[in-house]
Amino acid sequence: MSSIVVIGSINLDLVATVARLPSPGETVTDAVLSRFPGGKGANQALAAQRLGAEATLIACVGEDAAGVEAQALLLEGGVDLTGVQTVTDLPTGTALIAVAPSGENHIVVAPGANRALTPDVLTVPDSDALICQLEVPVDTVAKATQDFKGFICVNLAPAMHIDVSILQCADLVIVNEIEATWYGDSLSAANGMIATTFGAAGAVLSKNGEDIARAKPPRIEAVDTTAAGDTFTAALTVALVEGQSPEESLQFACAAGAAAATKLGAQPSLPSREKVETLM
Repeated sequence: MSSIVVIGSINLDLVATVARLPSPGETVTDAVLSRFPGGKGANQALAAQRLGAEATLIACVGEDAAGVEAQALLLEGGVDLTGVQTVTDLPTGTALIAVAPSGENHIVVAPGANRALTPDVLTVPDSDALICQLEVPVDTVAKATQDFKGFICVNLAPAMHIDVSILQCADLVIVNEIEATWYGDSLSAANGMIATTFGAAGAVLSKNGEDIARAKPPRIEAVDTTAAGDTFTAALTVALVEGQSPEESLQFACAAGAAAATKLGAQPSLPSREKVETLM
């Protein structure tokens, strides 16, 4: 079993299920409100654990009830939380999510305690792989990728300016089509593989400007796509670290991301390995 350490965010997701997403300046009513544990870091750690890895999460939460609630499924799922720090001066991160019947969503994140995961408090244990995203300070991600000795995956989400060293250190960079457009030619600085996702149209894995694998997800009825990208990230990392080929790994990741879109909520939707393999 491979070991994966995830450095990233923990949020409590407030999810409003609506008949349709509002246009700018518009109010949509009659929503149904739910609460789910979330955050890209937490989602990716729990996804990796459910997909067969031993996952450790390095993160920060506030000293509040939301912090306890946001860690509940991580704890239940067996993720190592010894690296999660509680801070007293910031609340637990919160994500405000509107979800339409098609599964499409709008997300706004208030980072809160995630901002406290600064380089000076960062300790990264040895493991087979490291996964980072950008819902924690970019300087922290830069330090982690420079110091870590194993396989490094960086999910460049949400899109923002980063130090080029992050691209140069990563063995795997993951972006969706919107993020790929935002970063543009700067992605050419990546020394490793780049996975670009296109939702229901699938994903492409490339290296040095050439495609090395393509895959499409199985057909599913989408309910909520909130954690699909996080599941894809965890699954692709797990498969590659296990030694699966690029083609096999990308197909596994596409199936895992699709499976995560079949249920409402971020962490409740994260699939088991058995479910993904059955869907494939």
